[in-house]
Amino acid sequence: MKHLFLSTLLLLGTNCLFAQKYMTRTGKVSFFSTTPIENIEAFNNETANVIDIKTGDVIFQVPIKSFKFEKEQMQEHFNEDYMESDKYPKAEFKGKIINISALDLSKDGTYNVKVGGKLTIHGVTREITTAGTILVKNNSLTSNSKFPVKLAEYGVKVPSIVSSKIAEQVEITVNSILSPLK
Repeated sequence: MKHLFLSTLLLLGTNCLFAQKYMTRTGKVSFFSTTPIENIEAFNNETANVIDIKTGDVIFQVPIKSFKFEKEQMQEHFNEDYMESDKYPKAEFKGKIINISALDLSKDGTYNVKVGGKLTIHGVTREITTAGTILVKNNSLTSNSKFPVKLAEYGVKVPSIVSSKIAEQVEITVNSILSPLK
């Protein structure tokens, strides 16, 4: 009986140490647009992210209205004129870590990963593939990635009157610290 109890404790401890799914509701997504006239940057700290280590599945959901800008007027134009956030309230990525076997949860370190899947912005879904890193440390994961997005490919229209202030392509940065899902 004592042996069974110790074995069960060991198994439970191993499951906690090597959790299958990791999650956060406070992931960070930012974007940066640069033009000769003006740089535009916004941050969002309300991104939900789940990574299933067993399957490699990855899901990100980003509430559009949660992006914060330096200037309130930029935020208003972003939500009403460009992203139409009442109509398209979230951006989403559903995909997989293609090289999930590169990740070793038993050893702290930084691992290069390749992620592919479907990115939906402004109601338009497109296949993307990007590189990133996952830092394994103290039973948590920190995922980082940076990739370009062309606004026109996602149906985001920029009026010609302000086209000199807004780049055709923005750089998206993703940073999430995920904990084991219990």
